[in-house]
Amino acid sequence: MTLDPGFGVYVHWPFCAAKCPYCDFNSHVRHEPVNEERFAAAFAREISYFHALSPRRPVGSVFFGGGTPSLMKPSTVATILDAIAKAWGLDAKAEITLEANPSSVEAGRFAGYRAAGINRVSLGVQSFDDEELKRLGRLHNAEEAIKAIGIAQSTFERSSFDLIYARPNQTPEMWRGELSEALKRAGEHLSLYQLTIEEGTPYHALHAAGKLVLPDEATARALWDVTQEVTTAAGLPAYEISNHARPGAESRHNLVYWRSGEWAGIGPGAHSRIGMNDGRHAFSTERNPEMWAARVEQTGHGVIVDELLDTVEVADEYLLMGLRLSEGIDVERFERLAGYRLDPERIADLEKHGLVTRPSPGRITVTVEGFPVLDAVVADLAA
Repeated sequence: MTLDPGFGVYVHWPFCAAKCPYCDFNSHVRHEPVNEERFAAAFAREISYFHALSPRRPVGSVFFGGGTPSLMKPSTVATILDAIAKAWGLDAKAEITLEANPSSVEAGRFAGYRAAGINRVSLGVQSFDDEELKRLGRLHNAEEAIKAIGIAQSTFERSSFDLIYARPNQTPEMWRGELSEALKRAGEHLSLYQLTIEEGTPYHALHAAGKLVLPDEATARALWDVTQEVTTAAGLPAYEISNHARPGAESRHNLVYWRSGEWAGIGPGAHSRIGMNDGRHAFSTERNPEMWAARVEQTGHGVIVDELLDTVEVADEYLLMGLRLSEGIDVERFERLAGYRLDPERIADLEKHGLVTRPSPGRITVTVEGFPVLDAVVADLAA
């Protein structure tokens, strides 16, 4: 059975109050107030550009990411959502998510976002330990995080929050306790990310100098095992490598990515995948916010890359993204995209080693044992 990935719109708000030392996202700190009216107008113009490329599909999900979208005025959010609705039309049951940092959460502001059309919030909590939050460069403390979760859950029908684990000196038992406490506050969805060292970040420099030591491979695996055990017992099993939800509460927008659907990425540094008459295109926009805005004002869009993907690239993306999901991939869809059959001997070998399973003849899924070595599994299947 092929699941319809749907069509979504991603909106990138690139500004933050401070840059976290582990973050390599396209985020920028500005010490002068951001001209939100200028950026709202630029977002609306770029929405029109992408609508002209893909005019036929109603929007099933919108995701405001960043950066810190909760630094935006609710009126800016409303302007952008109005532009999306006028361009494509919003599905009556569209999921509309806004990322927020606990330090920028206020009940009045959240009420304004709800009035603007937001119906789901994702909070970047990262930890409930004040010392760990300081080390992670976060501007909030544990008390503010708990308060923000309460405001989010009382204001919006749907909400989620993120935690980072596999931090320096963290043991599996420490994480078990922290995660168990976090789950008492969790609603329907939780994102749990292992700390990774990204090139160009302050953490990368510290790690290279030996001043930041992450858990070794065996400890990282034990932390992963604890994560799966505790969340499953709490009724929030993993539906994707780093994302856990009660049945039916999965992030619909992120499923567009993982099921290789189509989406328009609006704003500085955003990426898109759009199906056009000649095939699937990958777009990316200018990363610098002010340069992006100037490009949009001059040309109607900030696109700097427009690449027609070949069949191998399209199939490989589907394989890589789809195998992140517990539902796995539709074999027939992959083979239709790729133009060749997956090697049955490779599949059988991966099955024998307990890394993949075939819940039905038409699907391949990665097992809990296979997820920690997903890159190797994908490489083996794609070879």
